[in-house]
Amino acid sequence: MDFNLTPELLWNGLGFPLIRLVFFISLGLLIGNLVEGLRWTRAMGRLAQPLVRAGRLKDVSGASFSLAFFSGVAANSMLSEAYERGDISDRELIVSNLFNSLPTYFLHMPTVFFIAAPFIGDVAFVYVGLTLAAACIRTAAVVLWGRFSLPGAGSCGDLSKMLEQADKPGALDVLKKAWMRFRRRLPKIIYITVPIYTVFFFLRHAGFFEWLEQSLSGGLSSLTWFNPETFGIIAFSIAAEFTAGLAAAGSLLGAGALTGREIVIALLVGNILSTPMRAVRHQLPYYAGIFNGRMALKLMGCNQVLRALSLILVGTAYVLLTG
Repeated sequence: MDFNLTPELLWNGLGFPLIRLVFFISLGLLIGNLVEGLRWTRAMGRLAQPLVRAGRLKDVSGASFSLAFFSGVAANSMLSEAYERGDISDRELIVSNLFNSLPTYFLHMPTVFFIAAPFIGDVAFVYVGLTLAAACIRTAAVVLWGRFSLPGAGSCGDLSKMLEQADKPGALDVLKKAWMRFRRRLPKIIYITVPIYTVFFFLRHAGFFEWLEQSLSGGLSSLTWFNPETFGIIAFSIAAEFTAGLAAAGSLLGAGALTGREIVIALLVGNILSTPMRAVRHQLPYYAGIFNGRMALKLMGCNQVLRALSLILVGTAYVLLTG
């Protein structure tokens, strides 16, 4: 293992890349917050109206769907109230809640992309594109489930009118909200990014990954798509936040240790394996505060299982098509 670190090596391999990375993360996060604040999802809501009708959803479910383009909490609260009144059945609640995952995905997609791009560059288009494909597959499955399992032809109302009636944010409000979210999220991202990027730089320079690859080469010889250096990306994706996996991926990609294909596969695997941790950390408190205990667990489980299956499907297709 080589520990010969010169000032030039530290600057070119760690200092300057970190400064550049933090700059583009800050820029991307701010742009993503602005795009979300401008409610670009309004157009998506109009395009999705045929899907809502095809899924035989009732008025309240259609209204919840349109509302989910602006607030997931408000959308699920509307479903919870309708369920408690007896307006929708258990199955209708589950179908409607799963269908709301599409607007929820689109609501946060700009920020996900603009955070990922500074870390992994053009690879972000592939990764976000695959997660988008998975979201579309989930939506198609939910629409078919509703079409063939819900009674009658539900009326979703005029979603276009609902979306038009929603408050349009002013430019000043958008800027204030984007700046507040930027100030709240940036320190957290930096606190995760800088230590992980630094650790991976020293591990790679010390020859840790070469040693790991030699140690595991025999047992992993049959996995032609697997690179031992992806262990770090997967581990950080499971144990920490999505940004931690991106920080590890950016460090390895910048050093030329992994290809874009290997980065995408590692992020997808980490995304899938982190499903239980994500459910407990993020969804359990959220659902438990809106729905009753049994239904909260059922909705959380259905969401995470469907999400994991869709990612496995697109991930498998990507591995086979790019192998």
